[in-house]
Amino acid sequence: MSGDIVNLRQVRKDRRRSDKEKQAEQNRLTFGRTKAEKVLTKALNEKASHVLDQGKLEKPFRDKD
Repeated sequence: MSGDIVNLRQVRKDRRRSDKEKQAEQNRLTFGRTKAEKVLTKALNEKASHVLDQGKLEKPFRDKD
């Protein structure tokens, strides 16, 4: 009739430890990029911006009289 004895303090510590590990894994996926990946992303963004700017039509300046 007696159940297993559980140390609640240890259970709470284990739960906090696993929560922190889950958060760390998420942060590694979100922020853990190599320098090469960051440079590549920056270059692709700059190229896309440049291509987008090439397609803009500029309106001629007209002086209001």
